[in-house]
Amino acid sequence: MDSSQIRITSGVSELDRLLGGLFIGDNVVWYDDAGSLAGTFCINFIQASQAENKFVIYVSFDRSPNNLLEKLGDLAENPRLTIVDCFTCGKGEGSDIFNRFYKKDRHRRQSCNIVKINEPQAFRQVMAALQNIHKPLQGDVRFVFESLTGMQDLWGGEEAVLKFYTHSCPQLYELNTIAYWIAEKGAHSLRLKAHINQIAQVAVDLSMKRGRSSLTLLKAEKRNPGTVNTPRYYWTDGTQIRFEDQKRASGPIDIGQRLKALRTRQGISQTELARSVGVTPSTISQIESNLIYPSLPALFKIADTLSIKISAFFQEKARQNDPVVFSVTGGVNIRFPNLPKESIQGKLLTPIGSTPRVETSVIEIPEHTVLPAHFYMHKGEEFGYVTAGRLQMEIKQVAYDLSAGDIIYLTAEVPSQWKNPGPGPARLLWLKIR
Repeated sequence: MDSSQIRITSGVSELDRLLGGLFIGDNVVWYDDAGSLAGTFCINFIQASQAENKFVIYVSFDRSPNNLLEKLGDLAENPRLTIVDCFTCGKGEGSDIFNRFYKKDRHRRQSCNIVKINEPQAFRQVMAALQNIHKPLQGDVRFVFESLTGMQDLWGGEEAVLKFYTHSCPQLYELNTIAYWIAEKGAHSLRLKAHINQIAQVAVDLSMKRGRSSLTLLKAEKRNPGTVNTPRYYWTDGTQIRFEDQKRASGPIDIGQRLKALRTRQGISQTELARSVGVTPSTISQIESNLIYPSLPALFKIADTLSIKISAFFQEKARQNDPVVFSVTGGVNIRFPNLPKESIQGKLLTPIGSTPRVETSVIEIPEHTVLPAHFYMHKGEEFGYVTAGRLQMEIKQVAYDLSAGDIIYLTAEVPSQWKNPGPGPARLLWLKIR
C-alpha cells in the first residue's frame, strides 16, 4: 500500500471520524482563535504517536523548555520525543533566566531530547537543524510547530515565514511525516493564510463562539467534502475532547475516553497508573487511544487504583437510585502533577463514576506555602469559595487578597501563583464547570 494512504489516528476519535483519519504526509494547520485551543489537540496527537512508538519533534518558538516540559507532563518522559528550543535565544533573547535551565542541567532529568537553536532568528539555520535532527530517525516521524505566529514575530514579517513553510511542507510530505502547524487566526494576513491553505493537506479553524469551543474543517484534501465548513461544538476536560454530537454518533461504550476522564479527574499520570497496574505507560496510552482493549484482570486493577467500581467504565450517567448526599470523608484524593508534592491536598467530592456538569472538590493549602501555578488545567469556568484561612492570588501580575467568605470566579484567565501567608491552613471549596 502507498504510505500516503495509510490512515493514522489523531488521538481524538471524533476528529478521526470527520477526517477519515490522518494520512502520512499530511500537513495540518490549526488556526486558533483563542490562542489556547490547539494545544489540547496537539497533546492528544503526541500521546497517540507515542503509543505507536513514533518519533515526535516539537518545535517551540513561544514557550521556554521549562514551560513546555510542564505542559507536556508525562509525555516528556519519552526518549523518542525531541524538543527544538527556538525560544531561549529567540524571544527569550538569550536571557540568563532561560539559559539557567541548561546550566543546571534540569532538562537531563527528562527522558526526552532537548536541542537549543543558538540563532533561531536565521530561519535557514532552523531548517538545517530540523533536517539534521530528522535524518537519523526511522519511520513516519511526527512534527508539532508551535507556532507560525511565533515565527512571524521572531523573523520580522510574513515573507520569512512563507519561505520556511513553502519549503518545509513539500519536504515533510516527501519524508513521510505528519506535521501540526499552529497559528493564531487574527495575527496573519489573508494573503499568508491563502498560501498556507493552498499547500496544507488539512486546515482547521478553532473558535470560541458565545462561550463555546467550535471546530470547523476548512480544507480536507482526499477526504469527504461533506465534512468541510460545518462548525462542530466541543468541550475539553483536561486532555479529553468530546463533541456535542459525539454521543449520538457513537456506538459501543468508549472505554479509552472513559478511562482518560476518570484518570485525569484525579490528577493521576499515565506513568503512575501503569506502575500501579503492572503495565507500561505505553499500554495505558494505547488503551486510552482505543488502539487496544485492557484484559479483564488489568481492568479490575485499574478500577481498584482509581477507587471506582468496574461498572463506572460502562455507565453513561448516574442511575436514578444512586446516592444524592456525599461526605467529604468519602472523597477521592486528587493528585496535582503540576505542583510540588506536599504543597496542596485535595479531595474530589463529585461521584467518581459520574460525569456531572459541575465537578466539586475541597482543596487545602498549608501555611506559608507558595504554589507556582493554578491547581487545574481547565478550559471552562471555575468558582472557588474560601471556607477558612487567608490566601493571596496573582493573575496577570495583579495580586488579590482573599479571606474566609470570599468567592473567586475564573473564566479565561487563571492564577499564575497562590500563596498562603498564614496563620494556619487555607481551605477552598472549588467548582469546575464543563
